[in-house]
Amino acid sequence: MSLEAPDRLEDAPWAGPDPEFSVLGARPVRHAAVPTLSLDLQISEPTGRSVYMIALRVSLMLEPARRSYDETTRARLEELFGAPERWATTTRSMLWCQLDVIVPAFIGQTTVSVPVSVSGDHELAAAKYLYALPDGFAPMGLHFNGTVYYRGADGAVQMVLVPWSTSIDFRLPVSAWRETIEAYYPGTGWLGLPVATIERLRALKLARGLATTDAALNQLLEEAGG
Repeated sequence: MSLEAPDRLEDAPWAGPDPEFSVLGARPVRHAAVPTLSLDLQISEPTGRSVYMIALRVSLMLEPARRSYDETTRARLEELFGAPERWATTTRSMLWCQLDVIVPAFIGQTTVSVPVSVSGDHELAAAKYLYALPDGFAPMGLHFNGTVYYRGADGAVQMVLVPWSTSIDFRLPVSAWRETIEAYYPGTGWLGLPVATIERLRALKLARGLATTDAALNQLLEEAGG
């Protein structure tokens, strides 16, 4: 009688599904309620077990240390990371967002669309970083956890956790992000300002007979020599 362990994970009756993840691409979502970028997430289950559902939690991280930057881009990023000589310690991972995704039943492999809300607010670190990139890609890390529901050998629904160590890398095309922003905010960016500052700008606009807040800001910048 052999006491050796099974050669394959699926040979063990107690072994649950072991999902693997990859991102096939990214594309803008047209006509959503808010600017949205969709990631095509492929989930594979190599043991061949029937997956009833996956309640998935995805953390999207920007990984600025994983690409190089030209001189112009480095100047744009100084506000975010400081002087380039400090970037070895300041270009740390940045959380973009956390998402809850329901993956429906499948066997073997499936693909789901993961909607990512995109902000045009220049005051947010993630948006500030993406605005600064002229082209190429934005390095990302996707970290997964959650629960896989599957039918066991007896037909009963069972559960197994997605390990916290499950992570993948993805190069988000900057063009996909820019196309999303431009589709919703053509030629426009956003700044978050305190209500008191907005009221002062509105009062100045009225006092000077200007048509828009943009005109008021441009006039102030010209007076300041900007």
